[in-house]
Amino acid sequence: MQTINIERLIKLDYRANESYKNLRTNIQLCGSDIKTIMFTSTTPGEGKSTVSFNLAVSLAEAGKKVIFIDADLRKSVLVGRYKINKSVKGLTHFLSGINKFEDVMYGTNVDNLNVVFSGPVPPNPTELLGNKVFKTLLKVLRDLYDYIIIDTPPIGSVIDSAIVATECDGTVVVVGSNMVGYKYAQKAVEQLKKTGTTILGAVLNKVDVNDNKYYGKYYGKYYGKYTDAAE
Repeated sequence: MQTINIERLIKLDYRANESYKNLRTNIQLCGSDIKTIMFTSTTPGEGKSTVSFNLAVSLAEAGKKVIFIDADLRKSVLVGRYKINKSVKGLTHFLSGINKFEDVMYGTNVDNLNVVFSGPVPPNPTELLGNKVFKTLLKVLRDLYDYIIIDTPPIGSVIDSAIVATECDGTVVVVGSNMVGYKYAQKAVEQLKKTGTTILGAVLNKVDVNDNKYYGKYYGKYYGKYTDAAE
């Protein structure tokens, strides 16, 4: 298995680190049977890829064996965002039968964390995610890892996430602050409920703590001022 070096795009400040630790704790408190967890959002740009990947890193840093799967086959941002400087094989190569799984799985410089990137955009992403190969893969990985974190496309844009949700123990919805309306978010949640997945909760992302009276006062009083904006 090849190893790649993951470079964080933004160095997390204290507040961001604490937020991911809280998310990690909440995920662990969901129970040992919640291992395969899907992340989605309502619309593009709400930060689901950032949140899901940083959670995977946080879980790995806590000693859990984690594999992160980028199942956003239509518009992945991870290879560019985390400055992967080599041509990598991805999930589409495996699901389409071009490569074996060991060829598309990469070790990282983060102990306990393996990643699978999405690969090139296929002509049939929905069919690939709904085939038996993907379902069998997730069953095999359950016996090998403590957590399987899956990044999927926005549920409000395409049906791919709903298909993946049927194979997961739980789903987390990432909501960008002031980015989507309540009714639109509720519609996305209702669509997820139809899959039978357990909705573990939501992550409110992209909150400007300096502009939020509660968070700004709380963190300013107890932890001082920080210049980096936390997602």
